[in-house]
Amino acid sequence: MTGRPDAVAALGLRPGDRALVVAPHPDDETIGPGGTVARLAAEGVEVHVLCVTVRAAKMWGSSSDPSVRNQEFDKACAALGVTGATIAWIDETGTMDICNRRRELVDLIEKHEVASLAAVRPHALFIPSEGGYHQDHQAVHRAAFAAARVQPAGLKPTPRIVLGYRGVEDRWSAVNESWWLHVDTSRHWEAKEEALRAYGTQMRSSGPRSVEQIRGIDAATGSSMNCAYAESFVPYRLAY
Repeated sequence: MTGRPDAVAALGLRPGDRALVVAPHPDDETIGPGGTVARLAAEGVEVHVLCVTVRAAKMWGSSSDPSVRNQEFDKACAALGVTGATIAWIDETGTMDICNRRRELVDLIEKHEVASLAAVRPHALFIPSEGGYHQDHQAVHRAAFAAARVQPAGLKPTPRIVLGYRGVEDRWSAVNESWWLHVDTSRHWEAKEEALRAYGTQMRSSGPRSVEQIRGIDAATGSSMNCAYAESFVPYRLAY
C-alpha cells in the first residue's frame, strides 16, 4: 500500500502517518493491540512503541530477567513490523515503583527522545485502558491520558486518535468502559501469534496468558463483525 496517494489504512490513517503505542511492560504492545499494530505497519503506517519499564522480579510461574525480556521485546516488535521500539526504564533491582513517578511518567510520554509525542508526533496514540486491574497499567493510563490532552497548535503534538487497549486479564475490572471500536485483524493474526510466542517467559500453556485463549478472545470479537479475528478498543478521541 505504501506509495499510493489514495490508499487508506485502518482507522482512516494513510501510508506515512505515524502511530505511537505506550506499553507499561514488554508484551502489552502485543497482547492487546498486536494485530492492529501489525495491520497498520503492513499498510504503511509508521508504528513506534514506547515500553515504560521492565524489572527484575519473581512472577507466578516464571521470573522476569530484564535482559531476556528485552530480547523478547525486540523479537516481538520485529514480528509486528514496528518502525521503532524502546524500553525507557530498566529496573535491575526490582524496586522501582512507577506509581509514585506520575510527573516523570507524563514527561516520559511527552518528551522521550526516541519514542514519545514529541519524537514521533503521532496521528494515533494507543494507551492502556482505564479499566486495567494492574497498578502499573493504571499509572501509565493516567499519565498517557494526561499527556494526550489537547494543546494549542504548535505547542505540543496532539494526536487526533486516542484509543485504549486491553491488558491480558483486564476483564477482571471494576470499570465499565465502552469497547465499541473494532479493528479487523484477520489477515494479521499470524504476525500477532509470532509476537506472542516471542514472549517465552510471559506466555503460559493455559489460562489468560495462553496464546489459545488470546486467540479465542480475538475470534469472539471477530465474530461480532463477521470476520475471523478482531481487536476492540475504547475510543477516547476520534477527530477527523
